[in-house]
Amino acid sequence: MRAVFSVVGLLLVVLIVGLVAKKQLTSVPAPTTQAAASSGNPAPLSGTPQQQVQQFKKALQDSMQAPRPEPDTR
Repeated sequence: MRAVFSVVGLLLVVLIVGLVAKKQLTSVPAPTTQAAASSGNPAPLSGTPQQQVQQFKKALQDSMQAPRPEPDTR
């Protein structure tokens, strides 16, 4: 009897965690290209995997070369 309650309780916990995870994953829509560009995030990668690596390297180099804002020293 104790084992039955343990299994039922475990299944309930897995069900609840699954429902919460599904809700979290579906509540935030994927950013569109226009929204990503306006928020400062780079556009999603496209093309072959080799082209994606090149796009990533270029985006990384561009971000490394961009000037950093001055820190507020007040």
